[in-house]
Amino acid sequence: MFIVPAVAYLLLFFGYPIVENVVMSFQQYTTTTFYTGAARFVGLQNYAKILSSDLFSKALLTTVLFTAGSIIGQFVLGLAFALFFQRRFPLGGVLRSLLLLPWLLPLVVSATTWRWMLDTDTGVVNDALRGLHLLSSGIPWLTGTSEALVSVILINIWVGIPFNTTILYAGLQDIPVHLYEAAKLDGAGPVALFRHVTWPLLRPVVNVVLVLGVVYTVKVLDLILVVTGGGPANATETLATQSYELSFQQFEFGRGAAMSNVLIAISLAFAFVYLRAHRRAQHT
Repeated sequence: MFIVPAVAYLLLFFGYPIVENVVMSFQQYTTTTFYTGAARFVGLQNYAKILSSDLFSKALLTTVLFTAGSIIGQFVLGLAFALFFQRRFPLGGVLRSLLLLPWLLPLVVSATTWRWMLDTDTGVVNDALRGLHLLSSGIPWLTGTSEALVSVILINIWVGIPFNTTILYAGLQDIPVHLYEAAKLDGAGPVALFRHVTWPLLRPVVNVVLVLGVVYTVKVLDLILVVTGGGPANATETLATQSYELSFQQFEFGRGAAMSNVLIAISLAFAFVYLRAHRRAQHT
């Protein structure tokens, strides 16, 4: 009886929308359906349309590059900050608190600020680079087809560093200090300490960070919509933004639902493969 409220909440607010989304993906669901309630069953037609479209392969590649770049940057920098803050020094707690600001700010506010900062003509980033005589003309951070994707990746890294740092720092605190002391007595240096003590005991936390990071990143929508809108020339168009455009700009709700289901399937496949590989590595 104690778990009935939680189960009811999950079924109502998570289970029902997922089931409804799956059903919608097999229907020709349009704006008139909201009034008539009738949606013609089309089978796999929505999936066939999105998978055969010219934008799908490009959006899939962009999603992979955006996710991989974001996860690598967030994890490496987050781990570096976590190791740095493991040392006790004056104002360490204050700096850790300030590091949480990118995570606490509403993402729309952060994205809008970065869009202003990266403006080619009036952005503070190009002004600073010109002031340091590092370039003569502004870099098209948001208007260049190659620069735009790099820009949204860097912004997403900035947003995700606090999450990685916080979780990894908590994991480092659970490692017994006497293991480091014993390893030092055996002559282990900083690299050996990290390789043989820190990393093996931190791997369960690393698994959580990476899996959650991929699930969060692969569906990033608001940041890209605010900063680039999926442009220029679809250079930052991902599966998430394409699903949004199909549903709420073209009002093809069935195809938008199918696209979001593909996104869910990719996330679940990654989590399954990664966790299975980690479990197999533990037993070997």
